[in-house]
Amino acid sequence: MDISLFTNRLRRLAPAGSAPRVEPVLLLVTAAALAAGGVAWLSGAEGLADFFWGLGTVAAVVPAVWWVLAALRHGHAGVDLIAVLALGGTLAVGEYLAGALIALMLASGRMLEATARRRATRDLRALLEHAPSSARLRTGRGVRTVPLDEVAAGDLLVVGPGEVVPVDGTVGSAAAVLDESVLTGEPVQVERACGEALRSGVVNAGGAFDLRASATARDSTYAGIVRLAQRAGAESAPVVRLADRYAAWFLPLSLLVAGLAWLASGSAVRAVAVLVVATPCPLLLAAPVAIVSGLSRASRLGVVVRDGGALENLGRARTLLLDKTGTLTRGRPRVLDVTAAPGRTTAEVLRLAASVDQYSPHVLARAIVEAARERGLELPAPADVTEEPGRGATGTVEGHRVSIGRAGSADTRQPWEGAVDNRALLEGAAVAWLTVDGEPGGAVLLRDPLRQDAPRTLRYLRTAGIERLVMLTGDGSAPAREVGALLGLNEVRAGLGPAEKVAAVRAERDHAVTVMVGDGVNDAPALAAADVGVAMGAHGSTASSEAADIVLTTDRVDRLADAVFIAVRARRIAVQSALGGMLLSLAAMAAAAAGLLPPAVGALLQEGIDVAVILNALRALRTDRTGRPTLPPDAEALIHRFAAEHDDLQDVLTAVRDAADRLSDSPGPRALAAVEEAHRLLTERLLPHEYAEEHRLYPALAPALGGPEATATMSRAHAEIERLSRRIATHLRLAHAARGLAPEQLDDLRACLYGLNTVLRLHFAQEEESYFSLAP
Repeated sequence: MDISLFTNRLRRLAPAGSAPRVEPVLLLVTAAALAAGGVAWLSGAEGLADFFWGLGTVAAVVPAVWWVLAALRHGHAGVDLIAVLALGGTLAVGEYLAGALIALMLASGRMLEATARRRATRDLRALLEHAPSSARLRTGRGVRTVPLDEVAAGDLLVVGPGEVVPVDGTVGSAAAVLDESVLTGEPVQVERACGEALRSGVVNAGGAFDLRASATARDSTYAGIVRLAQRAGAESAPVVRLADRYAAWFLPLSLLVAGLAWLASGSAVRAVAVLVVATPCPLLLAAPVAIVSGLSRASRLGVVVRDGGALENLGRARTLLLDKTGTLTRGRPRVLDVTAAPGRTTAEVLRLAASVDQYSPHVLARAIVEAARERGLELPAPADVTEEPGRGATGTVEGHRVSIGRAGSADTRQPWEGAVDNRALLEGAAVAWLTVDGEPGGAVLLRDPLRQDAPRTLRYLRTAGIERLVMLTGDGSAPAREVGALLGLNEVRAGLGPAEKVAAVRAERDHAVTVMVGDGVNDAPALAAADVGVAMGAHGSTASSEAADIVLTTDRVDRLADAVFIAVRARRIAVQSALGGMLLSLAAMAAAAAGLLPPAVGALLQEGIDVAVILNALRALRTDRTGRPTLPPDAEALIHRFAAEHDDLQDVLTAVRDAADRLSDSPGPRALAAVEEAHRLLTERLLPHEYAEEHRLYPALAPALGGPEATATMSRAHAEIERLSRRIATHLRLAHAARGLAPEQLDDLRACLYGLNTVLRLHFAQEEESYFSLAP
């Protein structure tokens, strides 16, 4: 089957229009009939009152019978069966007021439930919009556009800039620069050489290239994603109502009590009275009210839950599967470090690189420019800028010819260049090399960093009841396992395509209720296959959002922990309300069976029970502990201030490491000057920042975190940072007295600088994870 047929089939999944719903009409009719009957009864027209009440009862019987039949077709008898029997019984014995009251309760319950379970259709429209419908075929007479279904294996196609690769194939001309995030979720562009295999669905991020088709559209990768998404969505079983699970024993018990009451008394009215008070409105009302309240509470925090079933399942979840890029990481690269060639500074390297990259759309170029601007560097306008796809940008900056991008071929590599390559390998980072007038000038290392709120979020998820945390990613094994180790995940599965992710989700579902979190088009099939799919909607793809049950509209993964806390609480309140209401109903059933409650009085008593359980269910609307301490506004303002200062202080950390590196390379006057500059930055900028944190931020956070002891570990880090800074100052005084660094100073001074750099980076990371992630 080709993509066009899949497209048509998926489009048929979307509703043609908004058909009128029966629940609002039924609620209006039953309420009007009850009110009209009440007015007639007060006017003394008892016959007319019975007519209106009977009309309301009949109006509820027809849809109620339909709902029962629909439930039976799916293999279970819901609690609506008791309501149908009670409605029929009141008509049979002439208890029309009781019937009208039951009809109103049934209508209001179905209305609330319909609101809770309203679900957006999963047509995965973004997947379809991304799928190409035609291809450009190269023939002996030139290039012509043909329908995608006409492409055969072996055809030579042309893929222009910004176009989607239409079918699987191999690069048939010069190297191709591609954005493969649709399939892998990774935002970094990749280069494919002539002869390398390509998968359909990736986007040409460079110049035009030839593609030799190796498969038809039907057998290509992207068509497989569409099939996976469709099949996974079709196999997701509908959530059984919480009420129906309790009805498995409540329904036969009610019928048994009603039958025994009839046999013992010989009165059908008594049996109807039992069914009236057994009408499970606490089930029909309490659970939907609690769940809808939970939905409302979640929406205030930027968590959009598609229906009550998703929230209920989230409250029962025990396994959480997470994509890496864009979910646990930021989803876009950031500058990790800057290395300067001998004779240059890191600030100069970053400034020149960002100047040339100002006009480049490349994702790495944008990260370099952003880092330079965060550090307050002035970026001169470059001249004569050219960009070669996959190689980088070149331009003239302040009279120098500057290039930034991939490393050129060189016969010899300087030691500092080898050190950069080694660090990039160890860190799993990409490298942008700077060349100035044909000579290597430095390098910028970039990596997709971990989200600040990810570690805290996963800890709170475990507190909320999640027992198993697994990462599913298309990324390589080394960077994936590094992230997994930092976060304490139970398992890491790397190098997975969409099909492998779906298989992993299905395997986990066999053992527990499973949640899948992702943000890319490649995650959409896995989201649809999970019990609960959660999409990072702020920057994620539309396809993942439409395939998901829950969408996080803010770019914060900690909202997932909030959602789990809300879901657990809402489900607990729903169960409390339902069980409490049923216990009261059971007591009323016993009274009705003994002849102490006539049907009309029983119906009114049942209404009182309903009010009680609804009020209890509305507790789910109240603000409750989610995953984070509640901070006062002044503490949040301080967090934002010091978080911004962390960004500004990155050049200080770089200067400390650069000074240590220079001591290792050549411990001469230039190395001493680098140490002096690092010490000046420490004294003028970093130590005042640490002092302000200690005396302003930590006291403001302590009450919310449980007292001063909560910040004691961080305070110890402040003391260590100050100690190392003083030690460096002592070395500088000794060097000035001796008019240079003595050999016996070098080892200790180098250890102080590297140690200070390590402590600072760890301390910054801990503060950002533990404190800065608390503020929205």
